[in-house]
Amino acid sequence: MLPSLFISHGSPMLALQPGASGPALARLAAGLPRPKAIVVVSAHWESQGLSVMSGAQPQTWHDFGGFPAALYAVQYPAPGAPELARQVAGLLGDAGLPAQLDVQRPFDHGTWVPLSLMYPDAGIPVIQVSLPSRQGPALQLQVGKALAGLRAQGILLVGSGSITHNLGELDWHAGPDAIEPWARAFRDWVVEQLKAEDTATLEDYRQRAPYAVRNHPSDEHLLPLFFAMGAGDRFGIVHQGFTMGALGMDIYRFD
Repeated sequence: MLPSLFISHGSPMLALQPGASGPALARLAAGLPRPKAIVVVSAHWESQGLSVMSGAQPQTWHDFGGFPAALYAVQYPAPGAPELARQVAGLLGDAGLPAQLDVQRPFDHGTWVPLSLMYPDAGIPVIQVSLPSRQGPALQLQVGKALAGLRAQGILLVGSGSITHNLGELDWHAGPDAIEPWARAFRDWVVEQLKAEDTATLEDYRQRAPYAVRNHPSDEHLLPLFFAMGAGDRFGIVHQGFTMGALGMDIYRFD
């Protein structure tokens, strides 16, 4: 059975400058059975209620500004999966989580950047489920639990966000060994709770974690972790690291 994953997707430039994360993602994908389809909850599709991407051929959305022209030329032409989208919406509805289908939604960079490093052939159907970020961790745990059974059907479930995400405090010239103590402390605290399977403490991370608000001025980049947690069980670390001093690049799996 496939695991669920939490992937810190970093800067959009990861697609062109994969650093240590690119090889880690490639190794991860190579070690898994090839998925029949992929379902992603990305930090970059915030919404009021739940929606499910249902188009047959979603576009690649360059949902950022100020980057080199080469990045805007990158395409990830993976097919959509309308039938799977309907199944996902049905599973969510059965769990008391009504969801709408969105036939127009494109792939945001929280989806296509990491997948371009895992499955560069873009041959696996992909859909996204939106992130009602104002509803916090509890909803994402519910969404993960509602969709967990898809793993046994050969479908890979991915939460794409970032273990730390304060863009205002990044050092764009920092080397990979330069890590801000406040960012490391938060990341290590999260890992400690994951190893202890202390979901309740993690749900209350904004009150209980060291430097929580400094690492996550807003919730959306950590919430996909809770989706991956809800969809899996046994926690494992695939990769750890930082870029730009404080942008965590950790990758976790839940088997």
